[in-house]
Amino acid sequence: MSAALQTLPAVDTPATAVRGAVARDVPAPLVRHLGLTDYEPTWRAMQRFTEERGADTADEIWFLEHRAVFTLGVAASRAHLLAPGDIPVVQIDRGGQVTYHGPGQLVIYPLVDLKRAALGIRDFVSALERSVIALAARYHISAECRRGAPGVYVEGRKLASVGVRVRRMGSYHGLALNVAMDLEPFARINPCGYPGLAMTQLRDLGGPATLGECQEALEPLLLRALGFSAAP
Repeated sequence: MSAALQTLPAVDTPATAVRGAVARDVPAPLVRHLGLTDYEPTWRAMQRFTEERGADTADEIWFLEHRAVFTLGVAASRAHLLAPGDIPVVQIDRGGQVTYHGPGQLVIYPLVDLKRAALGIRDFVSALERSVIALAARYHISAECRRGAPGVYVEGRKLASVGVRVRRMGSYHGLALNVAMDLEPFARINPCGYPGLAMTQLRDLGGPATLGECQEALEPLLLRALGFSAAP
């Protein structure tokens, strides 16, 4: 396990496994399944990983869910935080405004060397969005992305949020996909800075109702979207 992960809360973490072969001359990504974690230690671990990684460090993709938290992007306006109540608020270093994370939401953090992967930031964000759109299509859900408003939408409702940070050409933060969660806390904010933006989730749309099923289906789609070849 990388040093960056050693200070994460104790969780039932399966042994790291390489789940893909890479189409380019790039080390295969390590896929880690971290379970339910507190937000801030996971964020700090992403920062450390990005700061300490070298030219030969393999990319990692972390799948997890967070305990309830509101996060504010680096330039976010607190005016979009309407009534947080007893849910903690953390100011962080990704782009974007305010969002909510909680149990039942699948969070994916791709820690990728974008230069080595030959991905621009816009291409990287687009790849995250495309993977969710492809997942939704498997369940006959028509999803789309929007120019100027990162994320994935179904009939005007937001299904997945995207917020990233790039430092030394290494990406961190990533994608939050609503699977089977309590959507009420989104009513306490202007999600992503948009007053009145409605949220949705896969369970309510006829998609997977568990994070395990969603993760298993999404993982190969995400690897392909990022330019890796999924394992057969």
